[in-house]
Amino acid sequence: MSHDRPRGFFNSKSLKERRRELRKNGTAAEALLWKYLQKRQLLGKKFRRQHSIGPFIVDFYCPECRVIVELDGGIHNEYWIGEYDLARGKVLRENGIVELRFENSVVFDNIEAVLEAIKVALLSRNPRT
Repeated sequence: MSHDRPRGFFNSKSLKERRRELRKNGTAAEALLWKYLQKRQLLGKKFRRQHSIGPFIVDFYCPECRVIVELDGGIHNEYWIGEYDLARGKVLRENGIVELRFENSVVFDNIEAVLEAIKVALLSRNPRT
């Protein structure tokens, strides 16, 4: 894992407006999950919404545990988006970040299972919780 990340690796100023736009125009699934993640409601962990890591913007990020939660709609099934997601996953792994992915429909149909999976990931990264 590289500890010599360039300045601006997290929340790059060049992506500030795009992050703001994504927060303002988030999906219904993101809004629902955010209700459970905001204000340290899940295991007391702070999550950031639409956070940039390198050139990528992720849906939710817990910096303490280095866990990302991504919600996927139909667009992520497109070939070129899949390639982008693979490249992004590689960068994240190289920087010691774990990525969880859930379909939007799962968030609506079984939010409890999504929250439980996130808890397991957080605890595996920070067992003192």
